[in-house]
Order: sequence, then structure tokens, then C-alpha cells
Amino acid sequence: MSTNIITPLVLTIPPPLTEHPASVYLSSLSPGSEPTMKRSLSLIAQLLTNGEADYLTLDWAALRYKHTAAIRAALIKNYEPATVNRVLCALRRVLKEALRLELISPVDYARAVDISSVKASKELRGRALSQDEIDSLMTVCFSDRTPAGFRDAALIALLRGAGLRRAEVVKLDLKDLKSDGEIKIRSGKGRVDRTVYLSPGATKIVNDWLEIRTKATGALLCQVNKSGRVVQQRLTPQAILFILQKRCKEVGLEHFSPHDLRRTFVSDLLTAGVDIATVQSLAGHSNPAITARYDRRGEERKRIAAAQLEILGR
Repeated sequence: MSTNIITPLVLTIPPPLTEHPASVYLSSLSPGSEPTMKRSLSLIAQLLTNGEADYLTLDWAALRYKHTAAIRAALIKNYEPATVNRVLCALRRVLKEALRLELISPVDYARAVDISSVKASKELRGRALSQDEIDSLMTVCFSDRTPAGFRDAALIALLRGAGLRRAEVVKLDLKDLKSDGEIKIRSGKGRVDRTVYLSPGATKIVNDWLEIRTKATGALLCQVNKSGRVVQQRLTPQAILFILQKRCKEVGLEHFSPHDLRRTFVSDLLTAGVDIATVQSLAGHSNPAITARYDRRGEERKRIAAAQLEILGR
């Protein structure tokens, strides 16, 4: 971006959070979505100010069409369509909050948000893991008799068995897990967002880890140091990624992301005949359309469905 538009966009004194359009927008999101959209907003701020501002110090109310159009062009050059559209969605939502807070005029708002989304490929992102792949991941964890092996087995049981997001699983505390496998997923403000359930087998795997972790209060999944000692310190989402990458490499599996275990969770429930409304509730999606995008059953699902239609033979 040209330097002649940088300085006016950087706030020297950010407004109170209740009057800050980005903060108001982020406060309306679920705990799983907030970190992603916060990064999206900071990316916008960095692009517009050559790194001088973040999402809190950018003057969102000063944005005009020339800024939003420039952001869209810069994103298209460096990011995939899905990422571009996610960032543009965050941009529009913050500007809408600026309008509601009477920080930007209706005319300037309408012009600034008059930018089209990028047409994305119809190919679905990510994949679902097969049962054999999941079994091999669990086996390599079971063969590791150190505390890390028990913890990693519990991690996979939670991600695959309850369909949790990385941000959700690292926020779990011991108090959120009941002995029967019931798990309370809490929002960032401590309120219960939803309740999910583990199968008896997955519950047993998590309980095996708890015997090593002990009953101390705090994070359900915590760190294990190089000497194999359990440290009562919460894992980070990045640590979750590293753990899965390590286990994936040990088994020799095709690459998968932590979110692919969530896609597997949704796909397997739908395959088992669970109605989409129930799957939506368990996954914590805002609407069934989002849940449907997680379906990775592919052509086999359609083949099996077609086989149910009987036609009288000769």
C-alpha cells in the first residue's frame, strides 16, 4: 500500500472496546471462530498499514472503497479463494458494526462493502480418515508407554470421538469431563456452549490418561516434558498440530489436518444414519448447511443410496 494512506488509518489511542467495531464483532463469535477471524482482521490491518497496525489499532471507520478494493486485490494475489472470502467476510462484518455504532456514514459504508467475493473451486477442502487410518494412529499411541503416548491417544479420542475443534480441546478443563463421557464445551466467557458425548471406548482411553495426569484441577490435556514428566500447563492449538504431525509421520499416513478428524466425525455420524440436525448440534455448527460441507462420504454414499431403490425384475 502507498504510504500516503497509512498514517490516517492508524489509531494512536484505540476507542473503548464497547465502541470498537472490531472488538464488538469478535465478541459476537463462538470461541472456535474468534481466533481465526481475529487473525483475519489483523491481516487486513497489516496489509493496509505495512505492519504498523493490528486489528485494535486500525481505524476501521476511516476505511473507504479504495481501501477495501485494495485489500481484495492484495489478498487474491497471495491467498486461496476460501481464505480471501473469509477475510472479506470479516471485513464486511466489522464495517457493519462501525455503521451500527454510528462511526461511519451509510453512504461510505455501502461503498466500502461493495466488493465481490472470489469464486472458489467447488472441490471440497480436507478429507475424512478411514477407520484403518484411525486405528493405526491409536495403535502407535498405545505402543508408546510414556505419558505422552497416553495423552496423545486421549487427544485423538477427543478430536475424532467428539468432533472438537483444536481451540475447543485445548480449553477443556478436568471439570468439563464427566465419568460417563459427557463433555461440556465452554465459551470464552465460561458459559456452556454445548454438550457432547464420548463413546465408552473413547471414554476409557481418556480415563487411562487421567490416571497418569492425576486429579489435579486445570487443563484436561497438558504438557509432557522431555523427561516424561506431566507438567500442569495447557497445550496450545499449535502443539496439537505438532502432535498429530508426529504421529502421522510415525505411522506413514497421508497428510491430514486436525480439522480432518472433525470432518471424519461428521461424515461417520451421517453414514451411521444420524439426522443432520443432531450432527449439527454435536458439531456446534450454526446451521445445517455448514454441517453438510463437512460431509466427505463421496460417491460411495450415492451408490449405496441408489441401491436402496428397488425395481421389479423380469
